[in-house]
This record gives sequence, C-alpha cells and structure tokens, in this order.
Amino acid sequence: MAVSFISPEGLPAVDLYRHVAVATGAKQVFIAGQVAVDADGGTVGVGDLTAQVERCYLNVATALAGVGGSFGDVVRLTVYVVDWTPDKMTPLIDGITRAATKLGVTPVPPFTGLGVSALAGPDYLVEVEATAVMD
Repeated sequence: MAVSFISPEGLPAVDLYRHVAVATGAKQVFIAGQVAVDADGGTVGVGDLTAQVERCYLNVATALAGVGGSFGDVVRLTVYVVDWTPDKMTPLIDGITRAATKLGVTPVPPFTGLGVSALAGPDYLVEVEATAVMD
C-alpha cells in the first residue's frame, strides 16, 4: 500500500482519522469535489447532512475505483459544509462513519473541514474532494 497513516505524539488522539498521511506511491490522483448525487444525477438526502456526507464519500470511492484505487490510497480530503456551525459536527461525523463502515475504512484519511456560504446547487449541503497516491 502506498499510504500509511500516523498520529505523532504531541497531537491529540482522534479515533475518526489520523493527523498525517505518508505517501510513497508514484501516481497522484486528484478527485474533483463530489456532492450528494447518484449515478443518474439525482440529489441524495435533500436536507439531510448525514446522508449527503455519506454519499459524497461513496462517490469519492467510486471515482477512485474508476482509476484502480480505493479509499486506502487517499492522503487528504477537503470537506466543504454549507453554513457551518458547530452543531453540524455530529451529523458530519455520523455521515463519515456510515461511509467508512460501508467502505471498510478505519480510520479515514486526514481531512480539513471548511464552512462555505453555498455550493453549486441549492440542495447540496456538503462537498468532498480528495487527493490520492497510488503505486
């Protein structure tokens, strides 16, 4: 595997993800931001942040599979959440956990969450982009 995850001493322990991804592979893969749409372009989970986060992660996994990769190759995720407030942390984590369980990924790769005012469509609550490194 081209990616390993660590949490160095001196940083807080986090069960959901690791602070650092170390990549040794040669092929870099950049996945465009994925929103909560199904293969037919229909929005999934309108008004439900947890469902939309889960779908975004599953869409990232689908994009990776399309180039012969998996979530195990991801070194970094950026998560954009519309109108972020701290009370959205629980549904965000729940969506990540549901997707990680379906994908068999523990822990998930390092990620940064950012609050934004809007995304490309009015029903989109979250968008997830990924960077992966593969052998």
